[in-house]
Amino acid sequence: MYIEQLYTNCLAEAAYYIESEGEVAIIDPLRETTPYLEKAQAANASIKYVFETHFHADFVSGHIDLAKKTGAQIVYGPKADTAYEVYNAKDGEKFKLGKLTIEALHTPGHTPESTCYLLYDENGKEHAIFTGDTLFVGDVGRPDLLDGVMTKEELAGMMYDSLRNKIMPLADDIIMYPAHGPGSACGKNIGKETFSTIGEQKQSNYALQQMTKDEFIAKVTDGMLPPPKYFFEDAKINKLGYSNIDEVLEQNQTALSLEEFKDLKQHGALVLDTRIPNDFEKGFIEGSINIGLNGQYAVWVGTLIDIKQPIILITDDQTEEQAVLRLARVGYENVKGYLKGGIESWDEPLDTITSIEPAQISDFDSATVVDVRKPGEFANGHVKDATFVTLSGMPENIKQLDKEETYLIHCAGGYRSMIAASMMKAEGFKNPINVYGGFGKIKETDIAIESELAEA
Repeated sequence: MYIEQLYTNCLAEAAYYIESEGEVAIIDPLRETTPYLEKAQAANASIKYVFETHFHADFVSGHIDLAKKTGAQIVYGPKADTAYEVYNAKDGEKFKLGKLTIEALHTPGHTPESTCYLLYDENGKEHAIFTGDTLFVGDVGRPDLLDGVMTKEELAGMMYDSLRNKIMPLADDIIMYPAHGPGSACGKNIGKETFSTIGEQKQSNYALQQMTKDEFIAKVTDGMLPPPKYFFEDAKINKLGYSNIDEVLEQNQTALSLEEFKDLKQHGALVLDTRIPNDFEKGFIEGSINIGLNGQYAVWVGTLIDIKQPIILITDDQTEEQAVLRLARVGYENVKGYLKGGIESWDEPLDTITSIEPAQISDFDSATVVDVRKPGEFANGHVKDATFVTLSGMPENIKQLDKEETYLIHCAGGYRSMIAASMMKAEGFKNPINVYGGFGKIKETDIAIESELAEA
């Protein structure tokens, strides 16, 4: 028996490769198929099953392309209605994989079709469970992704039953492999580890503690940020099907001449600058948004940019494929290409953003500190009198800010604050200033810090 967690940090997503006796099962694969094909080929094994825990909302799964390339059977749980051929497992149905057995456990709650997969070892002992978005380390999946179809309270009630009837009766030593880790928007506050055991979660996960169903529903639905807008589009793509990833990558990696790039920009294409913030601030094309490849690039594109928006890229040399691939992972395929030669090819004056060290904040008497972190981060400590505007809510909340004012913008470490500053610049703000190192560095100064949550 061989199990490997294939973790992708920029999406906080975990896919799984399981192998026994030359047969392979893949659980919740990313859109690119090459990693799974290469692993199976190196082991002289064949991919027999692709198990999907649910219709993913935060990325486009690779199940369709993988099945086409290998002949593997796509398996969903009950109630998964797709526009392409799959096998819908019955609750409790078992599948043989070499000397292993995989059992489908229908666990509605995150979504109605959500299903966990319980793995039995060669001796028939329960060894591990792949929980998808039903159970995370320290958290559970959000139940608010079917607005208009089912309420979050209805789904949370289903999750209460699923956890207590299907998950909690399992032995404490069973390894728990979730679909996501810290940073994913699929949960409210997912723990730092990417796997755990059922016993550890019974001890530490708030959702598995003793409480009534009504108490559970209240806890699970409290304090959730609105889901990123692209979630609903990706869930639809995973349900209805999608274009071949190889064709998308080839089409979207078009090297654009300066004239072609300018023409696309003039006709409404958004300039997405994928360089690191420290490079972006020194010179960028007016109106461009900086979401660097060095962070959760695809997640923030999906949160802040409409999935139908035509995009043209500014990239560092040799990063074009990564920039396009990571967008395709979340369903962004309207990429018209990248500027050949990068920012050095631009022949007009460049815009800039000023950055300061945290200790310099006190030099700006009339400036407003803007904190763009998440509510939980802000509540745990923030600059006294700071204005709180989550980055995810900035497209709407930016309208409440004065374009003539000076704003000192920070996040936790500097990645999100440059995104925010670039958005403000693109909207005509005169003087957004980025704070290097974010709150992590601000705490090392003598700037006054508060802990209570202030109003935005």
